[in-house]
Order: sequence, then C-alpha cells, then structure tokens
Amino acid sequence: MQANCPKQYLEINGKSILHHTVTRLLSHPNISHVVLALGHEDQYFAESELATHPDIVRVDGGKERVHSVLNALHAIDVDEYPWVLVHDAARPCVSHQDIDALIECCFTLEQGGLLAAPVRDTMKRGYQQQGDTCVKHTVEREQLWHALTPQMYKTNELKQAIEQALANDLTITDESSAIELAQLPSHLVLGSSENIKITHPDDLALAEFYLNRQSENLSKGKSSKNENL
Repeated sequence: MQANCPKQYLEINGKSILHHTVTRLLSHPNISHVVLALGHEDQYFAESELATHPDIVRVDGGKERVHSVLNALHAIDVDEYPWVLVHDAARPCVSHQDIDALIECCFTLEQGGLLAAPVRDTMKRGYQQQGDTCVKHTVEREQLWHALTPQMYKTNELKQAIEQALANDLTITDESSAIELAQLPSHLVLGSSENIKITHPDDLALAEFYLNRQSENLSKGKSSKNENL
C-alpha cells in the first residue's frame, strides 16, 4: 500500500478502514460480537475508539491468516455462538444485503457458504520465461468464482477442519479451503462487486466512492420511509 502503517489503519472519510469494516459488521442485527485477530506488535489498535468497544474482543494473530482465524475461533464459545462469519478487515464495503443473503442460505440449508462473484474476464494461466511472464494456456472461466468474505460456517466444524488440515500440513488459503479439505459442503452465494478488498493504493479511492454511495443510498431510503409515515 506504500504506507507508513498497516493498511487497515489507513483512513477513508476520517475513519480507519478497520473502523468502517467493524462498524459495518456490528450494525447488522444478526451480528452480536466481533473478534479481531491483530498482530501482537500492533500499536495502533489501542489508540482507536474500537479498543474500548464492549462488543469487540481482540486476540493475537498468527503467522498466516489461517492461524489468526484459529486463534479467533478459540476465543468463541461454541455453545453460545454455533455459527461464525469470517471477514477480511480490508473489505469495508460489504453490504447488509449480502450478509443477509449469506446468512439466509446457510441457515436454510444448515450448511456453510461464502460470498463470491463469478469470473467475467477471460482467464490465463501464466509461466515464467527468462524473467517474463507468458501465457501457458487459457483457463475455462465457466463455473469459476472469485472468493469473497464473509465466509460463514458452523463454528465447531470450521475449527475442526482447520485443526485437521494444519495437523496434516495442508495448505489453507481461506476458510472455504479448510472446509473443502474436510469434505464438507460449502455454498457459493452471489455477492456484490462493491465488496472489494483494499490491496493497492488505487483501491482506497474506489472504496471511498462505494462507501459514499452506500451512505447516500441509505439516507435516501430513510427519507423515503419517513415520507410514507
């Protein structure tokens, strides 16, 4: 991100990316708590207003994403919270509508799933040749999806799937991959293209645009409701 701080603490409209993401989650009526897995050396969180929020629990992150997620899962009472959503801190634009769709799908089918978007562009597999990247072949894009977050699974099933994969030294790139390795079903739920992951500097401006538009749409919706009272 070419920044002097971790990207989740870069600001959009005067608030950190992390603040936007967490408040978006906690404002959803079906989400009661957020467990944040942060690096042990993180010096920014303690100075944020999130640090004293009663519905936020902080745990230490791990070497890789999977270890951070597992640390967070260990902080959750499985009996009290039988389902869990795992979300990237760098995705502040996720909508309540998408979260609703994911929760409804998982509850209805009693199985886990994730937000995803179908691949629209022609996909190429590359290879390295004398320092350059060349096309090896075209990948058939039919039934190819971009994995997004949140990803929602039964808390105990996800914990066991991750622990089993790690015990067998298997590679886990996201929660869905752990569930796949455990041979459990995982449903694809269509998500909005606005649910971007901030990875490059240009993404900040795009995320700001989406957040502003979502805020305007929310305000218009409230105004329409008031007019009908």
